[in-house]
Amino acid sequence: MNKPLLLSLAAATILTSSLNAESMYERIQSMELKMKQMQEELVTLKSKDTQAVEEEVEEEADEDADDEEATTAEDADSEDEDSDSEDDDSEDSDDEDEDEEITIEERIAEMEESIFELSKATNGSHLKFNIDYRVALDNLQYKMADGSEQGNNAFLTNRFWINMSWKATDNLSFSGQLAYNKAFGERSNSYGPLESFDWVENENPAGHGLNIRSAYFLYKNDTFLGSDIPWTFSIGRRPSTNGHLINLREDDGASSPMGHTINVEFDGISSKFSLEDVIGVEGMYVKFCAGRGMTNASDKFSPAPYDGTDGSGTNTAPSNPDIDLGGLIFVPYDDGQYAVATQYYYANNLIDVKNPGDFSQGFDTVGGIHSVTANLTLNGIGDEWSDYLDDTFFFVSGAMSVTNPLEGKSMLGRTDSVTGYSAWAGLQMPSFITEDGRWGLEYNQGSKYWRSITYAEDTSIGSKVATRGQAYEVYFTEPIVEDILTFQIRATYIDYKYAGSNGFFGGSADGSTGTGTPFEISDTMGNSSLYVDTAQDIRFYLRYRY
Repeated sequence: MNKPLLLSLAAATILTSSLNAESMYERIQSMELKMKQMQEELVTLKSKDTQAVEEEVEEEADEDADDEEATTAEDADSEDEDSDSEDDDSEDSDDEDEDEEITIEERIAEMEESIFELSKATNGSHLKFNIDYRVALDNLQYKMADGSEQGNNAFLTNRFWINMSWKATDNLSFSGQLAYNKAFGERSNSYGPLESFDWVENENPAGHGLNIRSAYFLYKNDTFLGSDIPWTFSIGRRPSTNGHLINLREDDGASSPMGHTINVEFDGISSKFSLEDVIGVEGMYVKFCAGRGMTNASDKFSPAPYDGTDGSGTNTAPSNPDIDLGGLIFVPYDDGQYAVATQYYYANNLIDVKNPGDFSQGFDTVGGIHSVTANLTLNGIGDEWSDYLDDTFFFVSGAMSVTNPLEGKSMLGRTDSVTGYSAWAGLQMPSFITEDGRWGLEYNQGSKYWRSITYAEDTSIGSKVATRGQAYEVYFTEPIVEDILTFQIRATYIDYKYAGSNGFFGGSADGSTGTGTPFEISDTMGNSSLYVDTAQDIRFYLRYRY
């Protein structure tokens, strides 16, 4: 019996030949295809019972021996005449049988070695890169509180991400992302420091450079302090934008936070613990997160660091305490179809601009904020009612924010604590045009004192989930070339009931300081040309990912 490992031989051939490929791309593609086939065969081999496989090998060897005996009986006379030759043949046959009786462990070991060599050849053991390029055209229209209109009929942007990853061991890996995001040509107007504010540095199309959007390492293990609790630990520039639920319309995988209440770039740590096996509830886990949103630091050689002065005794460079955030995500149930998720965080020492008319005067520290979120998701509606409903995703989310002003300070126009609420619902369905396209509808509304930290949401008119009022959205995402080249048409409409939806956290009652005071939108309000009544963003994009 002869059981050559065909795929292993194919791997060796691939690694030592040009494959007559026209390009390196084709060669890599061919190697990755073979590696995938070998990985699938390896899974099959490992799932088999070792003894059963060895018995199968022995049975086939016995069958070969029976055939050989039959042949020997038929040719007995010829064998008698050539006994020396027969002895030689028997020795060769014995050697061949030894080679044929390959155990499953040997087959697995050989295949794993071939997969390892293929992985190295396709950059699997080195820092791996992939790219994500998007060109978008936004039609932006604003109606101001005094009835005037502003807008841009064709706001063009380039967004380019370079994703990188490196798995050093089975437990330790690194991930990072470089980002470039700018408008076509030169911007005619910019708010300077706020455009490149750390929380949104890579989300605003303002810069010309390539910046670090995320960079972190991830450690994971199946046990924690001797107990069977799978857990992870990560630290660095966190992937904290484009989180759960908001990622659906973005056609991306979800990052860690829930996008209803937090969507900003962030530096911090996180640690996740799976409780499914311990508690016995499917999909249960808890994740702890903490980070710093602003560091109290002056220039390295400042004559008077940290004291809030420029060295001359004039308080022209106010020092703000560190902004820290801590919270947790708790998922009590997730069976793959139905899931319930919750999130809580508290952020302290939050800020607002001292003078809305002059951003150069710096920030004022105003207080902290509590935030709570809970959502229900249905990844498939019903129990095999139809293929269409099986592939439909529905969610509903509710959130609450509670301010905690510092003594003598005002948050959202009030010196006492105020509570805001927000509701959000969405439906994502299979396309009627293509097999892999997705269509979606979303609606959200927020109350007078609602405040989220979602400044990095990818909507050119501002965060829709931060709206104090109502927001409506519909989108169509369709493939052009598999999942490599896609396009999307998305329409977002926001009807503000109160101003300050995209402001910071302070604000005096008369609006002389801060940007978060929730003035009711009306055509009789003062300076009404400065407040947006309704905003519309109709976006078309082409996106290449590979």
